[in-house]
Amino acid sequence: MNSQNGFLLSFIKYGENDAILHCFTEEEGFQTYFLKGIYTKKSKKKAFLLPLNKLNFSVRLGKGSGMQTISGFELLNLHDLYTDIKANTVVFFISDFLNQILRNENKNLPLFSTIDEFTDQLSNKNYQSHLIFLIKILKIQGVAPLLGEGKFLDPETGNFVYNSTHPIFDEENSSIWKSIMTSQNPYETKIPSSKRKNFLDSILVYYHYHIPDFRTPNSLEIIQQIFE
Repeated sequence: MNSQNGFLLSFIKYGENDAILHCFTEEEGFQTYFLKGIYTKKSKKKAFLLPLNKLNFSVRLGKGSGMQTISGFELLNLHDLYTDIKANTVVFFISDFLNQILRNENKNLPLFSTIDEFTDQLSNKNYQSHLIFLIKILKIQGVAPLLGEGKFLDPETGNFVYNSTHPIFDEENSSIWKSIMTSQNPYETKIPSSKRKNFLDSILVYYHYHIPDFRTPNSLEIIQQIFE
């Protein structure tokens, strides 16, 4: 038996009463757990199964290479992100995003603490925090753009160049990228609300170039509608 702190990224119902959870944990990185009996009438904790909830799991090791089983879990963060429609939409988008790109991620404490920081920002109604967060992930993963004197970000090479190479990376969008990357407090960078849709599109383009097998999250359309 061991104890793990982790963020819930996704879950699926298994059979009548059980579930399979995908989590990013503090000590072991991405993990898949089997949770028995969570959907029984007596269960009082099914309400804890919300994306990006931070949980403490008591885990029984599986036999051989079998899946680890959760024997108990408690809620660690008390963010009320799910009554705010904008924050709720961001949570589902980011959890979908992380569930995809962290599948092969081992223990990564900087990344774990960055998720913590992001949920704090979002709970304080920083509705552009997901845009900053996605760029911070690129820096942790070592694939963020290299700073240079050019005014245009080339998404394929990851360099700032003197002439535009991609229509979405105009001078204004490229300037926002550079501001976030050079700021001592990136979450304080102001992104005009009218530019956020275009800026998110630019982030997705960059991920397609630099994260293997990246796919656009299914929840993109919803988050774009909310922030129009």
